[in-house]
Amino acid sequence: MSLATHEPARPWRGIMVATALPLREDLSVDYDAYAEHVRWLIDSGCDGVVPNGSLGEYQTLTDEERARVVATAVEAAGDGSRVMPGVAAYGSAESRRWAEQAAEAGAGSVLLLPPNAFRADADAVSAHYAEVARVGVPVVAYNNPYDTKVDLVPELLARLHGEGSIVAVKEFSGDVRRAYEIAELAPGLDLLIGADDVLLELALAGAVGWIAGYPNALPQASVRLFRAAVAGDLEAARPLYRALHPLLRWDSRTEFVQAIKLSMEIVGRPGGPTRPPRLPLAPKAEATVRAATEKAVAEGLD
Repeated sequence: MSLATHEPARPWRGIMVATALPLREDLSVDYDAYAEHVRWLIDSGCDGVVPNGSLGEYQTLTDEERARVVATAVEAAGDGSRVMPGVAAYGSAESRRWAEQAAEAGAGSVLLLPPNAFRADADAVSAHYAEVARVGVPVVAYNNPYDTKVDLVPELLARLHGEGSIVAVKEFSGDVRRAYEIAELAPGLDLLIGADDVLLELALAGAVGWIAGYPNALPQASVRLFRAAVAGDLEAARPLYRALHPLLRWDSRTEFVQAIKLSMEIVGRPGGPTRPPRLPLAPKAEATVRAATEKAVAEGLD
């Protein structure tokens, strides 16, 4: 039985797993394996899934593949509100089109990066989010200033929320101090943990969700960690966090897709290779991830 605490009214809350996409050796998408993976994550206690994020290698997918991934996730989840597709694109019109596709498929929310083709100013960011919000599906902003070069600082997030364009933010800056400023400037905006390796810090700062990477490999241990962290149960959370952190920190590294897929393979989950330009892990990195994963499994983390 699932241990999830799914909130239909606010389906972006809880553990929403940014799903890795199983690929065959010929680099084609294994949709059957992906559907089974989505079901397994939810049965393991996760609240939902985020297809077509960076971990799902959306940048390398064709339009047909990208749409089919969303449809597969919705069907496998059994409840479209549990699905938050990534709708990032170079153009606002294309992001809106992907949001429309997600809404038509029955998804409960969408995850949207700011414009990433140039260093957009606040007005351009506002217009971008407003355009996608017009679709009518709740929009979760994704702040990743490292990849987009656009930083959704607390003041800008408050503006977007005040304009009715976003309901939550996936915070990936790594600056946990922002949690308190966001709460002050936009108290109605939900804070979601965006990087696995600051989970405990952001949970204690008031985060109500986690768009997560490593539950792809270790969902039940991740669920226990998140539940303890948001409850403020440090006695339970700190040892789990310490044990998992050698893996969680890979979520913030360039090779996060390869690392998480390797951990999935080690625990018996289908991950497969990554599409170019992502290359296999270098031998030293592979050995590090393999050792950390095997140690976690040996310690009973699953």
